[in-house]
Amino acid sequence: MDVEKVFHMNGGIGVTSYAENSSLQKRGSDMVKHLTTGTVLEIFLSTTPKSLGIADLGCSSGHNSLTIIKDIVEAVQGTSSNMLHPTPEFRVYLNDLPTNDFNSIFKALPEFYKGFEVEKNGGGPSIFIGGYAGSFYRRLFPNNCLHFVYSSYSLHWLSRELVVGGRMVLILLGRESQDHVDRGNSFFWELLSRSFAELVSKGEVEKEKLDSYEVHFYAPSKNEIEDEVRKEGSFNVDRIEMIEIERDHDKDGRSYGTAIAMTVRAIQESMICHHFGEGILDNLFEIYGRMVDEEMAEEEIRPITFAVVLRKV
Repeated sequence: MDVEKVFHMNGGIGVTSYAENSSLQKRGSDMVKHLTTGTVLEIFLSTTPKSLGIADLGCSSGHNSLTIIKDIVEAVQGTSSNMLHPTPEFRVYLNDLPTNDFNSIFKALPEFYKGFEVEKNGGGPSIFIGGYAGSFYRRLFPNNCLHFVYSSYSLHWLSRELVVGGRMVLILLGRESQDHVDRGNSFFWELLSRSFAELVSKGEVEKEKLDSYEVHFYAPSKNEIEDEVRKEGSFNVDRIEMIEIERDHDKDGRSYGTAIAMTVRAIQESMICHHFGEGILDNLFEIYGRMVDEEMAEEEIRPITFAVVLRKV
């Protein structure tokens, strides 16, 4: 499977879209907002550039990316005003794979810009936003064009694109213990595997088809993250925070299992559909949601998220 050509979050604003099923990711980003804005202000205050380069890697197709950009711009605006310093222009690079639904973000830009104009009585900061499609396994941007890189639930290394002293904030799924399998993020994927197995037992999926489906997932520990940063050599770890996203009441009254199933479907549907066809999707995620609820009734599942701040050396 050519992941770069196949994989993407569910686009649009429909019931199974990423835009409608990314509230868990939004809560994770909100919980580390202080880290994100604080890190941007550190690099801004230490360099006071006239033009601030920002990249969101794995921007996807929902509203989360523009919310983060708004938080960053407002933080820099406020600090500039307090310093009686001109607000810099903002160069924003939104990156994801070519199959991503960038149009849903672009359609939201007029309202995004309008919000700043209203706040500033018709004026506002200079913000230049562009979409940059491509895989992070290759070069994405020119040398030294970025001051700050943000990546939520996608792990990226972009050493050459960042200026010396530039910062990265990475938000990624992890695990609390040193055991490679725990009752956290990896357990959610174990339940998805069991859901596939149930479809095989019912004759709805061929066993050979399932055996040939490979999707890799790994939730690192804090020590493993620190070790990988040291091995790569381009960054120092400024800070690592571990967070646990609390379960909120679902706005549509869905069970926790159903909410998790819809979240995973919005992420994985493109690959599952490519390999198995779309006919299994509803049954698969109905089973998956039920299994999550059954397991949660017996014992808590505790998915862990790490927020990592890296400094370019």
